[in-house]
Amino acid sequence: MKRGRSQSGWSPGRVAALLVAGWLTGCASTRSTSVPAEAPSTQTEGGVAMKTPTAGARIEVEYREKDTTAASQVRLAVERALPKLARWGSFDDSVTIVVHPNHAALERAANRSGYDFLRAWARYEQIELQSPSTWTLLGASQSQVDELLLHELTHSLMYQVASDRLGWTRKGIPLWFREGMASYTAEQGYRVPSLDDLERYWRTHPTADPLSQADTLYQGESDIVYAAAHHAFTFLVRRYGEPTVRGVLHAMSRGPDFSTAFAEAVGLKPEVFLQDFRNYVRWRGFKGGRKLAPLRPGPSAPPPTAP
Repeated sequence: MKRGRSQSGWSPGRVAALLVAGWLTGCASTRSTSVPAEAPSTQTEGGVAMKTPTAGARIEVEYREKDTTAASQVRLAVERALPKLARWGSFDDSVTIVVHPNHAALERAANRSGYDFLRAWARYEQIELQSPSTWTLLGASQSQVDELLLHELTHSLMYQVASDRLGWTRKGIPLWFREGMASYTAEQGYRVPSLDDLERYWRTHPTADPLSQADTLYQGESDIVYAAAHHAFTFLVRRYGEPTVRGVLHAMSRGPDFSTAFAEAVGLKPEVFLQDFRNYVRWRGFKGGRKLAPLRPGPSAPPPTAP
């Protein structure tokens, strides 16, 4: 997730991805289709200024002729995702989804070797996607494609709302927030280990932390890293509300990095929030209907709600 392309040019990553795809398929021609990246036009919501869609921004799908059916699945998934993404804001730039013929091509395009569990990799203006036709022997169902594309488009939208194509990699957005926001939006809690599992992990691995050490643990213990991210972000939303999350993104768009923006919008430093979440899990606060009262309410936080 290091580099996208400008609207007027081709990034090295995209060029390399398409060259690899052509080499693997005997220089097969590339086709494309697109969907307008539109979201409801809103000036303010929950006290937070919201961006309106940039004229001409689109979600483009590039694919080989062999993947025409898969591309149709991807296009439908994009159309279904856009209304659900509008809760966070609007796309400033177009996003290109490049459909790759196999997992090896995806790993090359994403510059990630040995990540067998990956099906896609998102950047500011580009998403590398392994063709859904290759996910299983029978290919992927439409619901599976819908879920994955909603997750990946959440990443791209988050980067665009929080920054621009030159500054998004410098915001220092931690993995728990990136993956947690995408998992929460795509309603993927059923896929990850439970809060009970997370409590057990911390109890049996006292020196390992899937929040602060997420990048180190990601490749070998992705399940617990995704679980910690999903549950921490869900804890954030239930305690402070979605308007506060939008406040974090909006604060970053004005210049600050993630840590500063989080403290401004939430009312406490991210490390303090994460320690409270760890305590919540370790002390099994999710049992017995404990109320999630904010430590210090953020400027747009709603009243506390039960988990």
